[in-house]
Amino acid sequence: MKTRFESYGWQVLRVENENDLETISAAIALAKADHSRPTLIEVKTTIGYGSPNKGGKGGHAGPHGSPLGADEAKLTKQQLGWPLEPDFYVPEEVASLYAEAKASGQAKEAAWNALVEQYGAAHPELAKQFGQALRGELPEGWDKDLPVYTAADKASATRVSSGTALNAIAPNLPMLIGGSADLESSTNTHLKGIEMYTAKNYAGRNVYFGVREFAMAAATNGMMLHGGVIAYCGTFFVFSDYLRPAVRLAALMKTPSIYVLTHDSIAVGEDGPTHEPIEQLPALRIIPGMTVLRPADANETIEAWRYAASNKEGPVALVLTRQNLPVLENSGELARENVRRGAYVVSDAKNGKPQAQIIATGSEVSLAVDAQKKLAEEGIDVRVISMPSWELFEKQPQEYKDSVILPEVKARLAVEMAYPMGWERYVGDQGSILGISIFGASAPGPKVMQEYGFTPENVAARVKALLK
Repeated sequence: MKTRFESYGWQVLRVENENDLETISAAIALAKADHSRPTLIEVKTTIGYGSPNKGGKGGHAGPHGSPLGADEAKLTKQQLGWPLEPDFYVPEEVASLYAEAKASGQAKEAAWNALVEQYGAAHPELAKQFGQALRGELPEGWDKDLPVYTAADKASATRVSSGTALNAIAPNLPMLIGGSADLESSTNTHLKGIEMYTAKNYAGRNVYFGVREFAMAAATNGMMLHGGVIAYCGTFFVFSDYLRPAVRLAALMKTPSIYVLTHDSIAVGEDGPTHEPIEQLPALRIIPGMTVLRPADANETIEAWRYAASNKEGPVALVLTRQNLPVLENSGELARENVRRGAYVVSDAKNGKPQAQIIATGSEVSLAVDAQKKLAEEGIDVRVISMPSWELFEKQPQEYKDSVILPEVKARLAVEMAYPMGWERYVGDQGSILGISIFGASAPGPKVMQEYGFTPENVAARVKALLK
């Protein structure tokens, strides 16, 4: 461990005896004195120290995960020369030390508040920004430069639309900071015209995390827990497995970290099955408190960022494509109003009375719309539903949910290039799921999609089979 952290540029100190308070204090003093790097202090300890039967140098692990019990607690007190009564005893010198710490803290807080007041008088605008950031308030107009696209606009990957959103937000949101695991050019997470954050440049907002995905996600969580910033990090979706322990902790702590996850499906193509996510979507969705957003086009991506930047209720994952996607008809208005609801009707049956319903996410929404057109040519009316977020949809009133997925229309097909677990709740016992339950393959993206059945023709055929 020592050489590992030293290779990161840390100062590493070791204390051999957990009861050597002078050496521990000296190590802390050395850590405080080094202003150029972080410090790791390793203290060698004995599990259950003082417990004659469950602790000691034998390294008995019992006290690590279980209580001593009344008899062993009594023996431990005797071993350590501790009073047996009362059960919870605080020595006077400890109480005195804590009282001194309280007074010292109050004095330092008063000095800090005075400094903030002086700063506010000298720099009112910056002080306002500082206060807003610490309170987690978004400045007025932070999202005013987010674009709106039309169906006439050029098709683009949602990872590119995400980068556009980030760079539209960044100039108006000074608290935005983030980066990726050495994949800025692929994840489109670089803030243009903004400096890199370093130990010598705290003004920078591009963080070069390096190829250490778990540490990157953990650092993002740490920044969000500190407050005053909106922190994000990015990598390929398939590598979300490396992030998972930190993502789970963010959900547990209800920390609104933002994870940008690109290259989201078998459409990655030539990189092959090692880089093609299959099980990652359901794996993220089953984390309690996690919000997963898989936008269908540029407008849904813009709205996904609008939600993520303003969200305060737990972590958000943006799951984005490598391949280009068309801008859906009327999605500018529809997405602005409905992405926050998790699902909405993106293209309804012409007569408003569909015979079947197709529910899709991400890149598969435009595929579903193409299938809808083919079915219409055969006189089959279908509703297409875009569902960028299960979690947000589940928060909606039942009345809204029933207006999107019509309860009376039982012929329902879910379309998503991922392991199909969980879609049963939406398609019901008379519906069907077009998903993937095996690993991907190496070939051009369109070829892989065709071989796995993600074509308008196959989607249309699956709908017709439901109507027989």
